[in-house]
Amino acid sequence: MQAEGEFALVKENIERALGLSGQPVKRGSMAHDHDVYMMLADGAARARDLIALRAYTPRLEELAQRDGHKLYLAIAHRAWGVAHALADESAKAETRLNQARELFQGLETRWQIARTMYELGELEQARHNVAAARDWFAQALTLFEAMSARPDADRTRAALAALQ
Repeated sequence: MQAEGEFALVKENIERALGLSGQPVKRGSMAHDHDVYMMLADGAARARDLIALRAYTPRLEELAQRDGHKLYLAIAHRAWGVAHALADESAKAETRLNQARELFQGLETRWQIARTMYELGELEQARHNVAAARDWFAQALTLFEAMSARPDADRTRAALAALQ
């Protein structure tokens, strides 16, 4: 899949930022490479862009491990999970998604946990395991609703309805 729509525009601007010098910064702070690769890998996962996932996720994972950044490492695991799911490598996808979920749970990042549960639901749906997909989507929906994350809750409700 190629990047399309909003992700293509965001990707283009973020990639341009990778080549810019970080100094001097006049207002606020500058995004570091791990921030940029996180945005690119996470955006690629949401856009289901396998080419971009394969390009950005290894670098995100490397930087997150180097810096001991658990949140970005969890995002890298989820991105790899999506990449493996897109490549029909369901066992690898499940392993990475569960690694992400466990890290997010340790960090108590409910929205990230819910997003990862949604991805696990997508994986189980692709495996034709409707009961497991329904369970993951229902858990994700509970968290999204508790946070009033309406777009994510709406998308999850639609995924649940599609299982009927």
